[in-house]
This record gives sequence, structure tokens and C-alpha cells, in this order.
Amino acid sequence: MNEESRTNIGTPVPDASHSEELREQVERTRDELGQTVEALAAKADVKAQAKEKAAAAKEQASEKAALMADQIREKAEQAAQLVKEKTPEPVREKTVQAAAQVREGAARAGQYAAEKTPDPLLAKADRAVAFARAHRKPLLAGGAALAAVLLVRRGRGRR
Repeated sequence: MNEESRTNIGTPVPDASHSEELREQVERTRDELGQTVEALAAKADVKAQAKEKAAAAKEQASEKAALMADQIREKAEQAAQLVKEKTPEPVREKTVQAAAQVREGAARAGQYAAEKTPDPLLAKADRAVAFARAHRKPLLAGGAALAAVLLVRRGRGRR
């Protein structure tokens, strides 16, 4: 017997329907394998998982903060109502009158200062206010840094 006849013994002859079934099976296997590889890649992507967990934690913290803010607002309203109920009417009236007097006095003082301040000084003050509004963040950062330096120097001076 020759080599070729021995290898072909017992091997079924493929027909067209059998070949088509094999192709479909191979295609299904490829799809399943692709899905499995994608799932494994997703599990191995630690960075993406960390981002997802961070996003979930951020969302949860935001929800808790909103809930806490609502609770604080509600408690503050309750406290204000309680103070209003417990404060006698004459005291509330005097408080309202005193607040009105303070506002009037502040307005008069501001008007007096504006009348007595020279125009060049007012113009410089307006420019300074405009500059400060335009550069608010750097000025605040500089002020915080200056305060920190002064506190450190003060603390070292006491030793």
C-alpha cells in the first residue's frame, strides 16, 4: 500500500452542506473568541476600571453633598423660624430699627466720603477696583501667600 491510500482510509469525503456547516461553526467560534478576548481585555484594563470607579465615587459624593446641603438649608430655616418665634415682638422691632439706622448711617458715611474725596483719588480708586476685579484670583493667591509667610514669621518669632 502506498502512503496516500493509508491516510485517506476512514476519512469522510466532504460534501457541500458539511463544508457550509463547518464554515458557520468556525465563524461562530471566531465571534465567541472575539467576545471573550474583549471581555478579558476589559478586565485587564486597570486604568479604565479606575476611571469608572472614580466617576462613580464622584457621582456618589456629589449626591451626598447635595443631600447634605438640602438638610443644612432645612435646619437653618427651622432654626431661623424658631428664633423668630422665641424672640419677643419688641426686640424684633428694635432689631429692624437698628438695622435700618446702621444702613442709613453707612449710606451717609459713604456719601460724605465720596463728596470729600478729590476727583483724582476717586479715579485712581476706580482703576484699582477694576484691576482687582480683573485679576481677582492672582491677588487672592498672593494675599494668601503673604498671610502664610507672616504667620510663619510670627510663629518663629515666639520661639
